[in-house]
Amino acid sequence: MAGEFGRPAPPPETGWERLRELWRRGDQQQYPEEMVNIIKSAFTGGVVGWVYGGVPAFHQARRAFIERSQGELFQNQADAVQSAHRAGLRSFIRYGWRWSWRVAAFVALFNSVSASLSAYRNKTTIGNYATAGGFTGALFRMHLGLQGLASGFIFGTAFGIPAGGLIIFIQNVAGETLQEKRNRERREQYEQKLAEWQSRLSVTEVLGQMESNTLEGPQMETAKESRSY
Repeated sequence: MAGEFGRPAPPPETGWERLRELWRRGDQQQYPEEMVNIIKSAFTGGVVGWVYGGVPAFHQARRAFIERSQGELFQNQADAVQSAHRAGLRSFIRYGWRWSWRVAAFVALFNSVSASLSAYRNKTTIGNYATAGGFTGALFRMHLGLQGLASGFIFGTAFGIPAGGLIIFIQNVAGETLQEKRNRERREQYEQKLAEWQSRLSVTEVLGQMESNTLEGPQMETAKESRSY
């Protein structure tokens, strides 16, 4: 009841408040746009990774099968073609999946870190993407030891700078960055809730005054009758 009739809470002001808001549903039980974009980009990255790893593996496995089976006998040409395609398909699934989950995980982690940094700092900069790329690259190569950690960090940072510049450029062409859009929507939503709350408060005060006047009427009549006796 207090949340419904009390004054609406102002937009988050600290970095931790904005960060918590980034990973939870809104008032209408909708996920934040950043989270939806992370899921979409991870799915797209998985598809691209599958194609990148699977298609070359398909053709290579098909050629290797044909070269190995030169001396083998098949029932007919269709049987030979189907056998070559099955060999290629097995490689497409195997190597496509191997690339797919890695690319999807890299993209998801990269976007999650960059979105969290933008929310915490309340601004979108290339530094956020460079840091996200360095962290993600280092995490993916840490199993190779200190040298792998360093090379992964360098590769990730080198990837994050142009990727972040491209993302910021596209957002600026659209008119505002995603963080600026989110701040504007927060402010507009708060102003709308505040106006609705003030409107309800005014109606409540009017109803309270009317009820008070209604109760004062009988009391005054009772007092007059008492004085007349």
